[in-house]
Amino acid sequence: MENRLICICGPTASGKTALSVALAKQLHTEIISADSMQIYRGMDIGTAKPTMAERQGTVHHLLDICQPNEPFSVARYVELADTAAQDILSRGMLPVVVGGTGLYMDALIECSVFSGDETDTALREQYQRMAAEQGNAAVHACLARVDPESAERLHPNNLKRVIRALEVYEQTGMTIGELNRRHKRPTPKYHALKLGVCPAQRETLYARIDKRVDQMLADGLLEETRRLLERGALMGTAAQAIGYKELLGVLHGTDSLENCVNLLKQRSRNYAKRQLTWLKRDDSIHWIYYNREEDFSSVLQEATEYVQKQSVQ
Repeated sequence: MENRLICICGPTASGKTALSVALAKQLHTEIISADSMQIYRGMDIGTAKPTMAERQGTVHHLLDICQPNEPFSVARYVELADTAAQDILSRGMLPVVVGGTGLYMDALIECSVFSGDETDTALREQYQRMAAEQGNAAVHACLARVDPESAERLHPNNLKRVIRALEVYEQTGMTIGELNRRHKRPTPKYHALKLGVCPAQRETLYARIDKRVDQMLADGLLEETRRLLERGALMGTAAQAIGYKELLGVLHGTDSLENCVNLLKQRSRNYAKRQLTWLKRDDSIHWIYYNREEDFSSVLQEATEYVQKQSVQ
């Protein structure tokens, strides 16, 4: 079978999981997660990791593959996801890739060339300290001196990407743009059929996000955060997961539960906006919009018909 994937994307709380499971069951295939936080063991409620009941017996790859304090990179994700995809294809099935981390999904499709050692955290920590002590502009100024192209493209407050560009330069001797141009694949490794799912109205999406946060609290999110904190697991990349750091004020006794929950909802809505900004730049995504919870059957029907029209059975 040729290298084909079905990719289901969309903002947080948009219904990606339900659609991916329903579609995978119809196609008798397996799912590959493209979520940068659901890879971590023990981070279940806060990352909206699909429960066993939600998976409905469908095999999911790349969930619970490392500890929260374990270094993990995009390059490692591509290696593992590509291996899973090739295994599924070798068994005559079409992989369904689902997740809200657009970078992971794009990297898998392209099988991007590894750029620099993303597990070497010394440089990262150095620039993070500089940002904390001198401000993001100071780090951005460092980038402007060695990589003006990236500095022009990246806002100083996009600290993670600014630091990443500095890491690549210091580890490879090339700017990230030069490295990408030198190693860019002529064509992506995978032909991806991309489906986006999202409520038609932004207010509906935000209401779904708020409802999800309330359900997470009811399911024990505060207790999960406490366990992770006591284990010393909220470190590195895992500590940046929305859903945990917002509740630390409650656990440290410095803020009320109401304030922390409101902050969590606000940051989740902001994250959804960033996800949509990333996804909307890709005009190859076929978007399926809905208005109400009851519209899921029509979402599945449109997704099924679109997949069939693309000669995927």
